[in-house]
Formats: sequence, structure tokens, C-alpha cells
Amino acid sequence: MRRTRGRTLGRRVRAAPLLGAALLAGGVAAQGIPVPERRSGFDQMAPETRAMQADDTANPGMLWVQDGAELFARAPSPAAPACAGCHTEAAMRGVAARYPAWDEATARPVDLEGQVNLCRTRHQAATPLPREGRDLLALTAYLANLSRGLPVAPPSDPRLAPARAEGKALFETPMGQLGFSCAACHDAHWGRRLGASTIPQGHPNGYPLYRLEWQDLGSLERRLRNCLTGMRAEPFTPGSPEAVALTLYLMQRAAPLPVESPAVRP
Repeated sequence: MRRTRGRTLGRRVRAAPLLGAALLAGGVAAQGIPVPERRSGFDQMAPETRAMQADDTANPGMLWVQDGAELFARAPSPAAPACAGCHTEAAMRGVAARYPAWDEATARPVDLEGQVNLCRTRHQAATPLPREGRDLLALTAYLANLSRGLPVAPPSDPRLAPARAEGKALFETPMGQLGFSCAACHDAHWGRRLGASTIPQGHPNGYPLYRLEWQDLGSLERRLRNCLTGMRAEPFTPGSPEAVALTLYLMQRAAPLPVESPAVRP
């Protein structure tokens, strides 16, 4: 097998009959989903799961939001400012709906997790927080929750165009030993059944989100790793250009669905 852009592209193998019946391997032409037909995964959930997400007192993800609010207000050290020392909640409303965005200093796109860590190193003399660690999930959940209800609105910055195009290519390219693409599932077959589950359109507007399967809050990158592993492909390195590019395209693909974080999913 050969490695390309951090993923493994292997020969196709015969999938299980159920999977083969649900998906078209490799050669599905990705047409995308027209804006009027874009649906959040919320719409496909059972009523009790939708009710859990809608009720902040029942939504487990709100525990991370509360922790994030405390971290936002607390300085990482006595000599450093707190996030709240520079940013008000009102000013941060809508920020999460606009990431990934272009970072001038590094001349590359960064996702929300990357921006939090850049702020820590540049303005707080603090070390970056580990991806998927409790503190970074809490801070990003808090920031995303401040944008809840606002439409996903990716920047129109032309400097993001190459990365967005790369993300689209990654979404449409067959990957791994099974030879499936993201588009083969989430563009071509959304709304159909895969075993007991309904295939969603795969929008990122609820992340970070609480997944009942995980019994935990997780980032979009965690979900991407799950999908790539299921296709027997090499997952992207956390925070890698490929991961950020795919996130950038997914946010464009989801616009203008409302931000739901912290969403709840099965």
C-alpha cells in the first residue's frame, strides 16, 4: 500500500454484504448536498435523544461548558492574563461558527483548538493543551456554546481556498483498504439505513459533542479518526494540515446550519 497525504490508500477488499449494500465503493461521484436539503444530525435522532440535547439540565455536554467557562475566566498563571481579560463573552459569540480561519503569523489555516493553543503560547506564556484533553475540550465547548443558534459561517478569505479545495478532495477520495470515500456515505446515501442506524449527512455543527456511544465529550477530529479507522485507513495526525483542511470543507458544506454545541448524538 502507498501513503498519500497522511492516509493509506489501499486496494479494495470485499466488504461485508450489509456494508456493500448500503454504500457504493470508491467511484461515487460526489454531488454535494444543496443548501435547502442540508439537515443536522439532530433531525434524525430519536425523540428522547433530541430532548436530552435541548435540555441544558439533561445534556451531559454542559458539564464541559461549565468547566470551560471557569477556565476562560481563570489565568493560567499569576503573571498571565485570563482569556476573559482580553475577550468578553459578547465578543466571542459567533467566533466558533467562523473557524477554521486564517492565521497571519503562521500563514496557514487553524481550527478552533489550534487558535486556543496559539493564544495560550502567544499571550499567556502557557503550554499548549493536549488535543482531546479535558481542558481543551472544555474551552472549545464553551466557545462553541457561545455561538449556539448562530449559522455556520466559514470565512470567505481567499487565502483559505487551497485548503478548502484540499478538504473537498479528501472528502471525495476513496480511502483505506475498503476503498470508501466520505462522500460515498454522507453525500450519496444519507437518510438510508446502515444496520440499525440512519446515515447522517455528517455535518460538524454540533462539535464538540457528547456521544452516548463514547459516554464522553469528543471533538470532530475524534469522530474523523473513528470513520477513517472503520474504513481501514490511516487517521490524520491531530491538528495536521489535512485534518484542518477537511474541517474547513466540512464547515463550508454545513453552512448555514445552526451551531448546536454541545450536541448529543447516539
